[in-house]
Amino acid sequence: MTQSDLSLIGGEQRSNWIRLRTMILLRWVAIIGQLVAITVAQRMYNLQLELGLCYLTVGLSVAGNLVAIFVFPENKRLSETENFLMVMFDLLQLCFLLYLTGGLHNPFSVLILGPVTVSASVLTLRSTVILGGTAFVLITGMVFFHLPLRTEQGFLLRIPDVFVFGQWTAISIALVFISLYSRRISREMNAMSDALSATQMAFARTQMLSDLGGVVAAAAHELGTPLATIKLTSSELIEDLQNQPELKEDAQLIREQADRCRDILRSMGRAGKKDLHIRKAPLVEVIREAAEPHMDRGKDIIIEEGPGAGGNPQQPQIMRHPEVIHGLRNLIQNAVDFARSTVWVEAIWTVEEITVRIIDDGRGFPLQMIGRIGDPFVRKRRTEADRQARPEYEGMGLGLFIAKTLLERSGATLSFANAGDPYRPNDTQRPRRGAVVEVVWPTTRILPDSTHPNAFVGENPPIQA
Repeated sequence: MTQSDLSLIGGEQRSNWIRLRTMILLRWVAIIGQLVAITVAQRMYNLQLELGLCYLTVGLSVAGNLVAIFVFPENKRLSETENFLMVMFDLLQLCFLLYLTGGLHNPFSVLILGPVTVSASVLTLRSTVILGGTAFVLITGMVFFHLPLRTEQGFLLRIPDVFVFGQWTAISIALVFISLYSRRISREMNAMSDALSATQMAFARTQMLSDLGGVVAAAAHELGTPLATIKLTSSELIEDLQNQPELKEDAQLIREQADRCRDILRSMGRAGKKDLHIRKAPLVEVIREAAEPHMDRGKDIIIEEGPGAGGNPQQPQIMRHPEVIHGLRNLIQNAVDFARSTVWVEAIWTVEEITVRIIDDGRGFPLQMIGRIGDPFVRKRRTEADRQARPEYEGMGLGLFIAKTLLERSGATLSFANAGDPYRPNDTQRPRRGAVVEVVWPTTRILPDSTHPNAFVGENPPIQA
């Protein structure tokens, strides 16, 4: 999964997901709330407000909404810059309204957290910092500069300075805390969404290749008999046309082209016939199929097999699910990326479980990250030594997540550990001292259904349009 794939998913364009209609609706709600607050304060509590300036400020928001409604299409999605400008406008409009109505003496001053929280959820870090800094400067200014609230009799409505300071402190802390909290939660959710999308994309590609290989293999299988008949008939014609050189050459050409078709179909059909009885294969063959793309990368991949306690000496045949092959392939790729020279893949089976254990001779997983392995976009920052040791490696932290998701979908349980202890000198001398990934399936989830012996024999299914 590359960076371009993630850009297709949308990982770097979150702000472009926000519709203009959504922002307009939220602004209408804010406008109604502001008008109600101004009307209640003036009519019910008889506060002396600068009504002209207050209604002018609210009117700017109304005008902005009307322009957005009539100028832009209803389904328009805002860019990063447009989102930033809209949120900045809302922030400035709210702060100016607070300036006209008592500043931090106004209990509605906490609403200044709204625009900053929105920016932290959907905008970039740069935009969020600018908006947060602007909000902090404005609330600091309102501590000293604001129009006081007055009653009908001319009395000032003020809270003690210590409470004003407390209000300023609370809002300042909330600006930082809520922004970080909102941004962290949204990033976690977005990362999981991106990773699941990447997993689905990887699985779809694997399924597509598997289906394509099945179609080709099925064609090779079905065309084998007529090609053999053509070859046999052409051979007989060659013998019968010994006295007719021109016709004999035509018969030889027919046989040569039949051989050529056979060879082409044989080479294209190595993926295996898409027939029902090929959906299962020996355990080691499935592992070898998963490891095949990484066999020639300069590292030794050693596959070891054997029954566990009470296991049948005969190697079991398992289901050739695409998610199993792709998941194991990702795990083997990760081991090859970080191994020094050798990767061991151990296949162990018992009556109840089938276990595949992948071990390398690298440095192992970072101890501080073992508990987070399998989460999306978790990767260790590469040092200069890492770049020199593995210049071709450009991991994005998705490989293990995709493998874990696909294998768990097939019923497996994964565990991650280190074979050696980096703090023990003796462990660094052992060959199998690197990372260990253990995949365990219950036999009921990975073995074919033995109650129906003919369940895997049948005709090729028709291709669905």
